[in-house]
Amino acid sequence: MTCAARLKSYLDEQAVEYELIPHPHTENSMATAAAAHVPGDRLAKAVIVCRDGEYLMVVVPSDYHIHLGLLHRYLGEEVGLATEQEVVQLFPDCEAGAVPPVGAAYGLRTLLDSALLDEPEIFFESGDHASLIRVSGDQFRDLFRGGEHIDVGQHI
Repeated sequence: MTCAARLKSYLDEQAVEYELIPHPHTENSMATAAAAHVPGDRLAKAVIVCRDGEYLMVVVPSDYHIHLGLLHRYLGEEVGLATEQEVVQLFPDCEAGAVPPVGAAYGLRTLLDSALLDEPEIFFESGDHASLIRVSGDQFRDLFRGGEHIDVGQHI
């Protein structure tokens, strides 16, 4: 059970109270939600997109997909999904596929789907495939205060 170093440092700097929750090793967000007994709409996942060499993080509930057409309209241009290799390079202290949805810790512009804003608590990847971070809904909203709240998620 670990927390990525950059994420831990950022959460500590922001005085975020959190708890590490262990779970069996999983390979994707829906499996993580099931293994950790967490509702999919309370597990925030990060999707990294790229446009002209610039990376953006889009955060949606784990039981959502990003509607790229809506994202393109919001941004005013098309973006594509970052490759696995690009993501690994952006998050060197994380296991591949276990990206924490806190872009500010990694210097990334972050867009937060508003579906996550009303939840009483939020869970998210800690940087590995065997533990989640749990924060209160208020703490999660504080992490994204002043950020970009959008509606680009589509429930699976």
